Amino acid sequence: MRNVKMVIVMRKDLNMRKGKMVAQGSHAVLGLALKYKWRFLFSWFFQGTPIYIWLRKKFTKICVSVDSENELFDKLHMVEYKNENNHANIPYCIIKDAGNTEFHGVPTFTCMAIGPWWADELDTITGDLKLL
Repeated sequence: MRNVKMVIVMRKDLNMRKGKMVAQGSHAVLGLALKYKWRFLFSWFFQGTPIYIWLRKKFTKICVSVDSENELFDKLHMVEYKNENNHANIPYCIIKDAGNTEFHGVPTFTCMAIGPWWADELDTITGDLKLL
């Protein structure tokens, strides 16, 4: 059986406090779950899907980092490209923080969650990134 994982991509250039990074990653995972709630809710009907396997097996999450907003958006565009051209339907959620606590009132893109999806396919998107 193929491995399944979720990848959380975090911007390192923002120098967020550790607690802020954890909160932003949590927002990304929860945002993804809510965005794809029907897929998550009915995953038990579709036993071979990545979400079914992820929820009932290892629940693997990997945290990696990028060094800029441009790099974050490059990864977002790679996911969107695979979804549009390969009919992959990879779940994802990008987070834009309101800026109330750390970014001087400036709304800022901080991170993104991708998956759960087939690990080998996610590696083609995020495999070049360093662990956080």
